[in-house]
Amino acid sequence: MIKDYYEILGVKKDASQEEIKRAFRKLAHQHHPDKAGGDAEKFKEINKAYQTIGDEKKRAQYDQFGHSTYEQMGGMGGSNASGFGFDGFNGFGGGAQGFNLNDLGDIFGQAFGFGGGGRSPKRGRHVEMDLVLTFEEAAFGVKKIIDPYKTVTCDECEGVGAQKGSKLVNCGNCQGTGQVKTVQQTILGSFQSVRACTRCGGEGKTPEKSCNVCSGSGIVKKAKQIEVKIPAGMNDGGVLRIGGEGEAVKGGLAGDLYLNIRVKKHPNFVRDDFDVYSEEEVSFPQAALGAKIETATLDGQVTLKIPAGTQPGTVMRLKSKGVPYLRGSGRGDHFVTIKVKVPTKLSRQQKKALEDWE
Repeated sequence: MIKDYYEILGVKKDASQEEIKRAFRKLAHQHHPDKAGGDAEKFKEINKAYQTIGDEKKRAQYDQFGHSTYEQMGGMGGSNASGFGFDGFNGFGGGAQGFNLNDLGDIFGQAFGFGGGGRSPKRGRHVEMDLVLTFEEAAFGVKKIIDPYKTVTCDECEGVGAQKGSKLVNCGNCQGTGQVKTVQQTILGSFQSVRACTRCGGEGKTPEKSCNVCSGSGIVKKAKQIEVKIPAGMNDGGVLRIGGEGEAVKGGLAGDLYLNIRVKKHPNFVRDDFDVYSEEEVSFPQAALGAKIETATLDGQVTLKIPAGTQPGTVMRLKSKGVPYLRGSGRGDHFVTIKVKVPTKLSRQQKKALEDWE
């Protein structure tokens, strides 16, 4: 029975690209021929499957034409093993000469430690922190000064790592290439892997004299003040991403800063999405005869008209007095629940009036 590519990777046909990638990594790690118990043919099979359904464009073609037709059409432009950098992969058991794991990039670099050969830039770690806002700050937005403690570019050497007046020279470990190649002899032949040089961090250059502040690392750890603009409409539990304000890394891109929004409870208001809820207590005569009262909103005090005969639990709507929408114009509404205060003590005259009314 012919297995299709989804069966080979053990995923459903509606699996996400991330689920397909995870399945591939797991199987590649399990069957890699350089590992004990590895299977070269199985490894080739799962690689071929991933090369197709792991690519959104090829996957669409594969789903459209089906497995058999897709195979007969030659993979619609090369879904064979060589498409992943496996030149000479056929005949693997006879010695895969020139097998270069550098072409596998980040996937194999994460799966079993092979370097990506500098294919993608280094990236600093992301930073996560909580930010507490008042009810009103979350509703209308605010500018905040925060000071996360993280690695930042060294001011003394401007991230170069060299002391002022000193120059950068070719790294003696990689001779300026930024990469270190290693060849391992196995029963399957020679395997070459390429890793970023650990001495220069893949840059190919090292300082002739290291910076006396960062010791040549190009980064230091300290609190950095950042002004962030919190948009109107943020809610408790929301997350705000500030690009490039995570930890710095020498010769690469800084990570991102993620702010977990925590909103303090309000003494009078309760929020539900972009609507606000509150309560107002009126006297029995006000509910029966009607009245005008003052009620608090996010915009301050407003006049609320209580119609005659208002019943306890009646909910009155103040249009567009709620929280501004996070995206787009407009606001939610403010809903006021009317509570009627029933007197516990009545004068003789009040009792007589109520009895006559009854």
